[in-house]
Amino acid sequence: MENYTTLTLFHFEKNKFWAFKQMGIAPLSFHKIQGLLFARLMGTGAGSGFSLFPDFSTYAFLGVWENPNAASVFLEDSTFMKKYKKNTIKIRTLFLKPIQSHGRWDGINPFESKMKNKETPKGKIAIITRATLRWQRLLSFWAAVPRASKAIEQAVGVRYYKGIGEWPFIQQATISIWDNMNAVQNFAYKQKAHADIVKETRKKKWYKEDLFSRFELLEDIIHEQ
Repeated sequence: MENYTTLTLFHFEKNKFWAFKQMGIAPLSFHKIQGLLFARLMGTGAGSGFSLFPDFSTYAFLGVWENPNAASVFLEDSTFMKKYKKNTIKIRTLFLKPIQSHGRWDGINPFESKMKNKETPKGKIAIITRATLRWQRLLSFWAAVPRASKAIEQAVGVRYYKGIGEWPFIQQATISIWDNMNAVQNFAYKQKAHADIVKETRKKKWYKEDLFSRFELLEDIIHEQ
């Protein structure tokens, strides 16, 4: 069975300082979690999500697992999740099956899919992107972010989008959810604003490292406290 991915979003009304501290504390124990192959605890962007300013009320945990059972045990019974459940007002978990992934995240591709020559999923699609920016390109990149935000706001078929990332300013990622693969492809190849930004990315060489991954959205579960 191929790897299985989850992305969990934690929403805080109180306990925001506790949540911020976990960014440095929680990852120290990730190596002890059974069946966890790759993990990142990330902050998020304010406003519509693609922002230079952080959203201290929302954090994200990304996990790549050996199998669905390992993910379920973690989400239901782990010490990590029990602590977060006590401190959050809402937890949303996306259960994802990789379709296609290219690029690198800290030197590896954690989402490499064995799906080849199979039928394209007909349901909702999730997209995860991630990039490490070149220091000398930071100002140029962030100057283009408002255009990128506007492009996805105007996209047809997008249901959710949020900027996420490990480090402010230099390591940026995004998660978005789309109605289907047609909506993704129309945005990627037919929307002029997005196409112009892609061209600018290549021309100005903003990224030291980047990754683009598509997933079938298997489940989208929300728990409110």
